[in-house]
Amino acid sequence: MDYEALKEYIIQRIPEAEVTQGSQFLQAVVPSDKAYTFLAELKSNPKTSFDYLFCQTGVDWPQHMEVVYHLKSTTHNHELVVKAKINTRENPEIETVCNLWRTAEFHEREIFDLYGIVFKNHPDLRRLLLTDDWVGYPMRKDYVDPVNMIAY
Repeated sequence: MDYEALKEYIIQRIPEAEVTQGSQFLQAVVPSDKAYTFLAELKSNPKTSFDYLFCQTGVDWPQHMEVVYHLKSTTHNHELVVKAKINTRENPEIETVCNLWRTAEFHEREIFDLYGIVFKNHPDLRRLLLTDDWVGYPMRKDYVDPVNMIAY
């Protein structure tokens, strides 16, 4: 499936998706409440077969949070970036994709640890890099860092 066909496929599944061709990847921004079903279909559909999640990260924007999934099909040799837009900064949460791609387990723990995004139904959601008594999420723009005093 070429990028134009993939773009049409995405828009048929989620009409409100914002699909753009980035400098390296085709990118689709989807609502977080539709992300899991869409990602599961991208993996299971033989036409797309996105069998490899090679990167997953969080992003803190002034008005919302995002979880970004970098997907690859080793069968069709195409790639896609899906950005799940979480429309709240207070108590952000999204469904885990650990049951779809095992690589998500540690990615999601890192995102939770640094951004505070909760992954519902994650099998072991706990801090990965910081100590259990750490207060706050250091990658968020609203994080107060009294030691380094970094201002955004």
